Amino acid sequence: MRTTDILKAIQKLNPAEKHRLREYLIDALTASSSTGTVLEEISERKHKDGYRCPDCESEHIVRFGKYPIIADGEEVKKQRYRCKACRRTFTDLTNTALYRTRHLNRWMKFIECMIEGYSLRKSAELIGGVTHVTLFYWRHKLLAALKQMEISKFQGIVEMDETYFLYSEKGQRKIKNRKSRKRGGSAKKRGISNEQVCVLVARDRDKVTFSQTLGMGRLTKEQLDKAIGHKLSNENVLCTDAWGAFKTYATEKNISIYQFKSDGKIRTKGLYHIPNVNNYHRRLKGWIQRFNGVATKYLNNYLAWFQVLESSHHQRNEVTMKDMIIKGNLIPNIETYDTLRLSKFTV
Repeated sequence: MRTTDILKAIQKLNPAEKHRLREYLIDALTASSSTGTVLEEISERKHKDGYRCPDCESEHIVRFGKYPIIADGEEVKKQRYRCKACRRTFTDLTNTALYRTRHLNRWMKFIECMIEGYSLRKSAELIGGVTHVTLFYWRHKLLAALKQMEISKFQGIVEMDETYFLYSEKGQRKIKNRKSRKRGGSAKKRGISNEQVCVLVARDRDKVTFSQTLGMGRLTKEQLDKAIGHKLSNENVLCTDAWGAFKTYATEKNISIYQFKSDGKIRTKGLYHIPNVNNYHRRLKGWIQRFNGVATKYLNNYLAWFQVLESSHHQRNEVTMKDMIIKGNLIPNIETYDTLRLSKFTV
């Protein structure tokens, strides 16, 4: 069949058939993306400055045999190392999200599901061979690493605004001091109160973005300084809402500031405005709704997840999937299923 005939046949498909064809083609193309290639790049980038023991930081490292893994459905031998100082052995994946994972060949499909924002149960159905409980562990081990990624210092104009999420103990079996809420529920008090978690978002015009939980209730200048004070200087110009903590902070740090009231009557003063950060809030809250509530102790993980998706424009292709899995395995991560499950919300 000629290419023109194939294209004409595709045009005759209904939307559901086109979607299934798209999914098939993406799977076929990404199947050629070798898991082994990703592992090799992780190894090269982790050891770009030489080998170092993950336990004692010693540089006296020797090769110590090989171990088998399953990559792309085939058994592959990977290098094991030994530290001459503490005598411990380690691999390229020690203290990473992929460490001790039995299904390395399924991770690319899992990353694809994460980019699409699928639920754990739907992801388990699409991937096959793993449970939604295992995928929960994979998801948060990867996100625990991604949220540690450092952003560069802000340049020029920085838009800054806070948004709020209702405190949630989703997944907790025994909730103290209040009745459980159905699908999030609502706060008992009107307005901003200590029932709500403050999330600060700051963006410069190069789209360098900071988003993180700062605490319960209204933002304070101390929280602001602790969170991003080291990313700002008096060469920056802040654009914020009218909340007093921003003004107090800027005055103490000798940083220029333009503030806008929430009534929206004055939205811009020349180059200075805050729609970029407000639009980020809107996209974030729209995206996070699909999870029917997020436990507050995991909220920073989801903020990091959304930030990664925004940086890649939510594109699902071979490049973005590889980039996400490689970046998430270059940062040390010692989370286990128990540490994730038993963790508490802290700021």
